[in-house]
Amino acid sequence: MDSPNRELAQDFSPLIKIYKGGRVERLINKEIIPPSFDPETNVECKDIMYSPEHNLSVRLYLPKNTHQNQKLPLLVYFRGGGFVCGTVFAPIVHNFLNIFVSEANIIAVSVDYRNAPEHPLPAAFDDSWSALKWVASHFNQNGPEDWLNRYADFQRVFFCGVSAGGTVAHQMVIKHGHEEKLEGFDITGLILCHPFFWGEEPIPGESKEEWQRNWMEELWKVVDPSTGGLDDPWINPAYDPNLDRLGCNRVQVFVSEEDPLRERGWYYCLKLRESGWRGDMEVIDYKGEEHVFHLENLTCENSVSLRKKFVQFINQ
Repeated sequence: MDSPNRELAQDFSPLIKIYKGGRVERLINKEIIPPSFDPETNVECKDIMYSPEHNLSVRLYLPKNTHQNQKLPLLVYFRGGGFVCGTVFAPIVHNFLNIFVSEANIIAVSVDYRNAPEHPLPAAFDDSWSALKWVASHFNQNGPEDWLNRYADFQRVFFCGVSAGGTVAHQMVIKHGHEEKLEGFDITGLILCHPFFWGEEPIPGESKEEWQRNWMEELWKVVDPSTGGLDDPWINPAYDPNLDRLGCNRVQVFVSEEDPLRERGWYYCLKLRESGWRGDMEVIDYKGEEHVFHLENLTCENSVSLRKKFVQFINQ
């Protein structure tokens, strides 16, 4: 007979499997790339611990040819993984940021956070906010990290989140605009790429497949065991009474035709506009592409196009 640690309790392939004994098997993004200089992009990176309590680090990226007193737009990047897997040190995150930092000529901070089920929400939100406060401590050029003191322009700060990282990025900008302003931060724009939003009832164009909706519901219970359901504002911003308090003036949202989350990206923009938020908004929809395609294939035509849209948004 199989031991409890080997008996499957929940299967959330392709992300994780959870066994009855409590063991968690993560299925993707387990490889780790150490910090290094990338000669192809001329970008250097290093890891800095921001939370000794939880052994959490950020990975900083800087174009090598940056002049001593040159100030660059600051990108804070939140990685995906469904809140249950992934790390900023995985190739899928690292390789993308090397290229993007080079193309946009920015300094980037890639934020790692704890994963569920060992660390359910709000751990990812709490960790990300702690990282942001650490980053913000450099706005007067007196923080602990020289790259941020020397090169980051805190009047041109952008948050970017992919998949679950989009959920995190949105929540961070809401918190900044509504609850606790980050001192020294001027959040110029928010970029959401295939954000992980959902809801109890299907919206027009969204899948009504019972298996898919059950998969999302059960996964969310793992991510947030104390959840009130799929209309919790953490996963369904349409139910957030403070949506109009989004703490930036520009939003760019990317969706893809073959992504099950596509309609939620459009719906987010609709509800954000209906909330009374008065900023500028842009939605880019890629035909024939799947969830996070731009990370899976960095060189395809649409991935190159998406990065160009990123760069234009930051540098306009």
